[in-house]
Amino acid sequence: MMLLEALPIFDTINAVAQVGTLIVLLGTAIAALVQIRHLRAGNELEAILQLAEELETERMQTALRFVRFGLDEALERPTYRRDLAELGFVDSSVHLEMIACNWFDRVGSLVKLRLIDERTFLDLFARLIIYYWDHLAPAIALLRRNRGVGQYENFEYLAALARTWKADHPDGTYPKGTARLAIVDRFADRDRGIAREA
Repeated sequence: MMLLEALPIFDTINAVAQVGTLIVLLGTAIAALVQIRHLRAGNELEAILQLAEELETERMQTALRFVRFGLDEALERPTYRRDLAELGFVDSSVHLEMIACNWFDRVGSLVKLRLIDERTFLDLFARLIIYYWDHLAPAIALLRRNRGVGQYENFEYLAALARTWKADHPDGTYPKGTARLAIVDRFADRDRGIAREA
């Protein structure tokens, strides 16, 4: 009889133990998710810092300067255009624009695959992406003649995202409710005079 009376107590203890186990497992799962989130954020930060560092290398800066100041003139030469349009390897020591195209395409892939947060990357680089897409699009059109629209599609995707980002944030992403600081452009009058003379 005593044994029968003790059974409900054991059932209650067992139920409490199961609830306790469930709470411990739930807490462990939440802790694991938080840890995974922190690891992902750390990895993402490392990737963005590495991309920014690569962007500042002499090789990349030389390529970007060429795209900005020399590509349009180079594209006027038929042999230069032919190199880009023909199938096969395009020598990046001759075609510096390939260095820039490859970097932007690689970044576009990372953003597309969500290995880098789109918002973070676009907040930092949207203007740069749009600027260089506009300058590199004529060369990419030549590359696509025989290679198809898949050539530098990740760069194109990144540029499309950047355009949407800029349209959604025409005045930047300065936090609302935070006072802007006054900046005096002390060279404005002098530079307007220079612009008029030119």
